[in-house]
Amino acid sequence: MADRVTVIGWDGSPLTAAARSALGAATLVAGAAHHLALPEVPPNAERIRLGSVSLAARRIAQHRGTAVVLADGDPGFFGVVRTLRAPEHGLEVEVVPAVSSVAAAFARAGMPWDDAQIVVAHSRDLRRAVNVCRAHTKVAVLTSPGAGPAELALLLGGVHRTFVICEELGTEREQVTVLTSDKAADHVWRDPNVVIVVGGSPGGAAAQGTGWIAGHDVGHPTGPRGWGLPASAYGGALGEGESVQLRTAQLARLGPQVGDLVWDIGTGSGAASVEAARFGAAVIAVDADPDACGRAAALARRHGVQLQVVHGRAPQILEDLPEPDVIRFGGGGADVLTACAARRPERIVTHAATRDEAESLGRALADGGYEVECALLQSVDLDTSVWVERERSVVFLLSGYRVPHP
Repeated sequence: MADRVTVIGWDGSPLTAAARSALGAATLVAGAAHHLALPEVPPNAERIRLGSVSLAARRIAQHRGTAVVLADGDPGFFGVVRTLRAPEHGLEVEVVPAVSSVAAAFARAGMPWDDAQIVVAHSRDLRRAVNVCRAHTKVAVLTSPGAGPAELALLLGGVHRTFVICEELGTEREQVTVLTSDKAADHVWRDPNVVIVVGGSPGGAAAQGTGWIAGHDVGHPTGPRGWGLPASAYGGALGEGESVQLRTAQLARLGPQVGDLVWDIGTGSGAASVEAARFGAAVIAVDADPDACGRAAALARRHGVQLQVVHGRAPQILEDLPEPDVIRFGGGGADVLTACAARRPERIVTHAATRDEAESLGRALADGGYEVECALLQSVDLDTSVWVERERSVVFLLSGYRVPHP
């Protein structure tokens, strides 16, 4: 095993005395081509072009001598330190940090970033990074080949954002470009780059001007606590199928989270959409009623969350929507539910007023490859001042869980 492993972050500025000292004593140096070309790298040191960090870590573990790993930015922030410290390599490392590329990007843009979400985009799961950009007003995206500004913009589709694209930070070719997301796909961008994605309706700590925890910009600090909120939190009476108890049970089974895309088909007032968005998920609220779409958009602004509201009739309107992770199905019949199941979300939750309707919807889910759970929910709203019944609700709750293909 290497006698000593030092990880040096490099942000384009001159190396510190500690970094120069570690490099001067190195018998093995790993890094990208531009790192290995630095004049401080000893001419007799073994050089490893850093591609796979895991492969480099295995080679370093076998090396007898002093090893240095060079990395762009802060190597402890979505960097090589995590891989080098993995138990299977048995390496103990010292770190000489530098300014992270995210901090540098926000500095170039002249923007604060304590209220920003930060995601890493890979081609295999770019949609999750895109969903964070849909759901939040300020996101820094650490891109990679095949998952850069152009691909990010294409997947955002009809969601309009401003892109601040920072190319080759810390080098002589550094360039910062500001443009709207619909223009980003028209250019070829140089790697590595960081994209700051901003836009949407401001809310949360950013809107209030202060904050106390990094990365949280969803929900007003003085807003309602919890979820499954009463109708009064949404401006009055809600539609059929939007009762507090039913909505709470639906959200519990959907489990929306950061990186998810939720379809809310038949959004009604938008209460369920807003609550899913308050969990940090991206939400597309769909309704055939233009008034319902208007109410949902207004409700989202009131609660400081991001919704993409789509006016149209399912299933036709669903064809051009991006792939969902979970679906709340507020109504439309078994044929529409079948079309939703064909998109293969992880979970689908719906409800029915009668047993016949429940059987029809359950059959559509089962035929679509879902394991079906059905529960009869009965709730009674009581006036505790005189202990009399105000309202009684009985509804079938159906949950579909995707069965993996054999």
